[in-house]
Amino acid sequence: MVHQMTVIGIRGDAPFEKMIEHFISLGGESVILDPMQVYGKDMLISAVQHAERAFKDGTNSSKSLLTEIILYASGERQISKALTKMKPKEGCNEYAVIILDVEGELLLDELGMMRDDSIVEGNDEKAYVMGLVNENNIPYDGLALERVAMVDILKKLK
Repeated sequence: MVHQMTVIGIRGDAPFEKMIEHFISLGGESVILDPMQVYGKDMLISAVQHAERAFKDGTNSSKSLLTEIILYASGERQISKALTKMKPKEGCNEYAVIILDVEGELLLDELGMMRDDSIVEGNDEKAYVMGLVNENNIPYDGLALERVAMVDILKKLK
């Protein structure tokens, strides 16, 4: 099943659980990630597409689409490593968010949050934190997409 997807950056002091509950109350689901582990919207869009395909093909490693998305976004083979890597760090007030199946307004002001899509954009600091190495003049966003796609290969190495 292909889900309606929105990828945004948000900032503010709402608790993690309250953010999750907010998007559920709007009729959808969300994946809330550490923005320092995200190099652009395309990386997250690709992670969702790969996760959906894994469920369709029966190659998923997790029981939940949301966890499968985190697995692909992290570039990790093990779910526990992926969750640790991608979880927003304590004291963080900026988040990369994938919202599935919410139509209409996101009502972020009800959460005390503000949309700022620059949070999901890539930069040199994020590339360094993510361990992206620009060899052979491959742009960082291309390397981030390769990392997502590499999960399919890593899964086969189980």
